Formats: sequence, structure tokens, C-alpha cells
Amino acid sequence: MVLVAALIVGCSWGPSVPEGTLGHVQGFLGGVAADEPRAALLARNTLSAGGNAVDAAVVLYFTLSVTLPSSASLGGGGVCLVFDRAAKKVEALDFTGAAAGPGPGGAPESPVPGNARGMFALHAKYGNLRWEQLVSAAEKLARFGNPVSRALVRDIGSGQWFRDSASRRIFTGGKGGLVKEGEVIDQLDLAAVLSMMRRAPGDFYAGRFARRFVKSVRQAGGSLTAKRLRRFSPRWRTTVPVSFGNLTAHFPPTASGVTAAQLWAVLVARGFYRSADRDERGHVFAEAAMRAYADRGRWAGGRETLADMVSRSRVRRMMAGYDDDRHTPAASLNPAPAAYQDADAATSFVVADKDGSGVSCSFSLNSLFGTGRVVPGTGIFLAAPLTPQSWGAPEMSPMLVLNQNVFDLFFLGAASGGAAAPTSLIHVALQSLVQKKSLRDAMFSRRLHHAGNPDKVLFERGERPETLRELTRRGHVTAEVPALGRVNAFYCPQGFETPKSICYVRADPRGAGLSQRE
Repeated sequence: MVLVAALIVGCSWGPSVPEGTLGHVQGFLGGVAADEPRAALLARNTLSAGGNAVDAAVVLYFTLSVTLPSSASLGGGGVCLVFDRAAKKVEALDFTGAAAGPGPGGAPESPVPGNARGMFALHAKYGNLRWEQLVSAAEKLARFGNPVSRALVRDIGSGQWFRDSASRRIFTGGKGGLVKEGEVIDQLDLAAVLSMMRRAPGDFYAGRFARRFVKSVRQAGGSLTAKRLRRFSPRWRTTVPVSFGNLTAHFPPTASGVTAAQLWAVLVARGFYRSADRDERGHVFAEAAMRAYADRGRWAGGRETLADMVSRSRVRRMMAGYDDDRHTPAASLNPAPAAYQDADAATSFVVADKDGSGVSCSFSLNSLFGTGRVVPGTGIFLAAPLTPQSWGAPEMSPMLVLNQNVFDLFFLGAASGGAAAPTSLIHVALQSLVQKKSLRDAMFSRRLHHAGNPDKVLFERGERPETLRELTRRGHVTAEVPALGRVNAFYCPQGFETPKSICYVRADPRGAGLSQRE
């Protein structure tokens, strides 16, 4: 189910409804879009109760930990972009729990669960409502049960992910088969953890629960020490900014964030997309994407700074040899694009509040349902380790666009869907911010993707024949796929603070999410 919303900026407060209670804010609340409907609804209720974008983001995440544990279980990690309009500040918060190295017996260590501490850090710095209130909604869903959404059913699939009795027990229906859409499941062990999280969130990382959790991780086949768990700390980091005209796009300093930033720098900041005619636009998008994916090794290896990666000289070197009428073979690039296994294992959301602040986040367990094992007694899926033999690191791609001079919000975006997440996000942003299409048309517009290896342009079913003909004429090999990426977006074509500003929020029609507003 997908709901689109048009938002007319302006709000009022219900004089008889106290803050923290549904209905405190009357009129415009803000906007929410997420991959799972119930989480979006509860985030919308938080905005109605007077919560800000960060409060709603915290509620949204903890609800996802119950309703979409395939990507958002407490065992995973993530990254957020946050814009606080009052503080005139944009930051990235990285709470991915990367493993430290080989564990006992040489097996890779389990990633530290980062989501809980990440959300606590986000709330501690920017939140408004009480922490206890924000966690309690998810606790109730886990304790008393919630209907399984279409989004979760899609991830459950054949059940190949479940590798122990605890995980199978959660998702087995009354007749012994896998649960179906609308069936109610409860998660009592997870409810107990969320109850502890509500009352004493620090106990998850240090104390009696933490010691018990480390032992249970080992029982689930993982490797985690109390020291690593205790010392884990989310990192506030500077964003990767790319200026274009009066606006600045911000990306997180992660591999997929840098890829998206480079693609935006090439196509928009340096004008390759703007200057191309309609016949060339598919070609230049594919060529730029191929080069951005090939360029990952330079930044990931520590050889260049983040500023270098989106500089004018870097873009010039990336696009050296670009031919507007001929495809450049991927193997001829230096470095050549590396082959890696795709992992459609993330989820994302965007939240904007009535004051024009916003949050854009992505979360993952590094594989659907992580290792497929539940940490005994917790209801938490253990995140999969990242190794050369694993299914590959997930793509987590938030984006935020401001008028940096007056700190006015124009666009929030976040994407999932494997390697195509960065290209899908940039496609929607291009259609909205550059081609000036409505957010609806931008979402429904067919997407292209080229990750370099294999040297092939993927296109969605229904792509314009003219686009495919021009790609083929220029030497591209093309392949049809059902869909590319899932994007959640909030868009104000004239900015949030302009008189009678109208903003829009939408969840991707390719998924089973929901967008909400008032």
C-alpha cells in the first residue's frame, strides 16, 4: 500500500491536548515515508503528539525492529543524516557495527549491534519527547502482537533464511507453514529486551544483560566480546557535501554515500546531465554510474580524502575519455570496476517535521535476517559478518538537500534495494530537482543502473524504447530487470519555508511501504 501526500506548510497546536499526546499538533505535521506501513503510521502519530523529526525517526526505527526484522532487527547497524533547522546544522551519524577481525578459530567476528545505541545518540542530541515514550510503542507491538505486513512477507519468501528453531518459531503460522500477510505474530523475548531498552538502554551494552547477550551470541554461532560491545560508540561525522546552484546535497561518508555523491557531482554539479539532450541522458547516466562504482577502491583504500572524491579535479579525471556517442568499456577504466555480490538487505525511511527539520536513515543486518539465527532469549537476529565470501555489504544511501544560505529543506531521500540503491536515489533526485517533475512522476519514472562489473546496463521493464535504442547504438549491453531499488522521499519544489510552500512525500511503488502526512 502506498499513500502519496501533498503538504501545505503551516500548523497549529491543540490547546486542550498536552504535548506527547496524539492530536497535540493540529494541521501540518510533517511527512513520513518508510518501507513498512505500521512503522510509518506510528511515526506520523509521534509528529502529531508534538515530537520532532528525530523523535519520529526513533519511533520508526524501533517499530521496524519488530515489524521488519529482516533488515532492521536490533542486531544490525545503520547510518542517518540529520538536519536540525533551529541549530542550522547537518550531520551524519554512523552506527554500523563493523567486525574487528577474525574471532576464535579464525571465523569472522560478528558485527556489534549498533542500532540501539545509534538511536539513543540521535535522541540524546536532538530529541524532544521522552525516550521511554518513544520505545514503548514497539514494545507493545512485540508483546501483544502485530499483523505481518506485505513488506515482511516479501522478505520471508521461502523461509530459506531461518537457520534455527527460534527464528522458525517466530515466523511459523498456526498451521505450521510460514506466516502469511495479515497473520498476527508476537515476539515476547524481543518485548522483554525493548522493555529493558525503554527503562535502561545502557544495559544493552554494559551490565548484566550485556554479559548474558554475549554468551547468547556464541550460542547462536557468533563471536562477540563484552569489551567490543561495551566500547562500541556511534560516530558523528561530517557529511559529504556537493553544491549545485543555490543548493547543497549532503551524503554520508560511507562507500555507497560517496558513490551517490560522486554520481551527483558528475551529473549535476559539473553539468554532464544538464547539458545532455534527451537521447544522451541514459548514456551519460550509465557512464557516470559505471565510473563511480569503479572509483570506490580509491576512497575505501584510504588513498584520497572525502573532499577529493567529489572535487572538480576528481570528476574531471573520472570522466576523462567520456564520449557522448560511444560507451567506454568498463575494463579500460583505471581502476577497473571490481566484481562483488549484491545484497538487497537494507531498509530506509525519511521523516520531516512541522518546523522543517529532517532525518533520513538506512539500516541493515548485512544480509536478509542476518545469519538467519536468533540470539537465544532475545528475539534479535544476529547480523551477518562481512567477508570476501559473504553476500556482500548492503548499500545504505541517505541524501539531504538544503539551501545552505538560509538552511531551508528541499529534499530528503533514502534508498535500499542492493547495489542499485545509490543509482535509484540519484535518479529520483534528478527527476525532481533537475527535471522539475512531480515526486509522483519521479518515483514512477523507469530507472537505469550500471555498476561496472558486469559491463551491462540494467533497465526496468517498461523503459522507453527510444532510450534502449540509443544505449544499444552507443555500444551498451542492456538487460531487463523487474525493478531497481526502493526509494523513500520528501520533496519541497520551492523549499520548505517559502510562502504557501507545498511539499510532497512518497514511498516507492516498487515496494510495500507507506507515506504519511497531515
